[in-house]
Amino acid sequence: MAQKPNTIAVRGGLNTDSQYGSVVPPITPSTSYSWLGFSKPREYDYGRRSNPSRRLVEQTIAELEQGTDAILTNCGMSAIHLLCISLLTPTDTIVAPHDCYGGSYRLFNSLSQRGLFKVIFVDQSDPVALAQALSHKPKLVLIETPSNPLLRVVDIALIAQQSHQHGALVAVDNTFMSPILQQPITLGADIVIHSCTKYLNGHSDLLAGILVFKSQELANDILWWANNIGTLNSAFDSYLLLRGLRTLGARITFQQENTQYIVDFLLKHPKVGRVYHPSLPTNQGHEIACKQQTGFGAMLSFELKDNEQKLPDFIDQLRIFTLAQSLGGVESLICHPATMTHSGMSAQARKTAGVSDLLLRISVGLEDKHDQIADLNHALAHI
Repeated sequence: MAQKPNTIAVRGGLNTDSQYGSVVPPITPSTSYSWLGFSKPREYDYGRRSNPSRRLVEQTIAELEQGTDAILTNCGMSAIHLLCISLLTPTDTIVAPHDCYGGSYRLFNSLSQRGLFKVIFVDQSDPVALAQALSHKPKLVLIETPSNPLLRVVDIALIAQQSHQHGALVAVDNTFMSPILQQPITLGADIVIHSCTKYLNGHSDLLAGILVFKSQELANDILWWANNIGTLNSAFDSYLLLRGLRTLGARITFQQENTQYIVDFLLKHPKVGRVYHPSLPTNQGHEIACKQQTGFGAMLSFELKDNEQKLPDFIDQLRIFTLAQSLGGVESLICHPATMTHSGMSAQARKTAGVSDLLLRISVGLEDKHDQIADLNHALAHI
């Protein structure tokens, strides 16, 4: 297992108030700021470009990810869209995983159909297929590891090295792991993407996304576009996100413990087919996960045996696991990717990615692990 980062104790902006010495940083909701004089702007001049509360979040997450700077956006998809708009032209190509998050797949596919850029979806664990995709000299390579929803793991360092040889920038969606468990910039990535809605906030009560940059120059270039099109996040959401960050390490630790307990239970149940989790030797990329991650995470997927007609009965019996999209919160969620998170992909694209109609994805929360198991066991008994 990779070495744990030194920044695992997240302070989340504590003790940064130099005016009053507030332990918890204040919220600064102002959208406009007075100038010191003619042609003398302050550090902050208008809320669309920057805000003290938002800036504190950006600096905190950039430090956690070992980056130089970051840009907070209003959701994870707007962060990815910002990358596309600021980096890609109609002659450029992006290489993305064939089994990426359904929202990312939908965005790349729809924008490429409108001619904004070209996209190649490829199995990044296949060295021949990846080499063929990289031969097109892409401008940007997106890595998503572990993948959503099949938890496949690919080698960030290796793909980054190969991509850089072809002149491509490398962006890694680190939403499933968080900087507590994986730091892609230290492995060679140029950009890290998060849907902060998920683990970084952890309480399912705000939308936010972030881009973290290895290079200050690249951060400055994309900040120009962020200000240009207005991908801002509010001061109040920034405050909540900072509050969530302070418990990130504790939440991840507890959620991982519960997850391993659930994985062990599902592996032994006769009504459960395949189980997907990076901790399993049978999981694609398990050995890589042991090398580049400091933990296996709190997301898992599994397939029920037999047919999808039994899915509604199983879901209806659950009480602790809520049928809902999203992930990473303190509550346990279950979703059916084919009809929920990945419904934006065609049936053929889902089949190619390995997302079957029997697949269910779980985001493990902080409830008592015995209650979680009892809930799953009760629901399985009714199908």
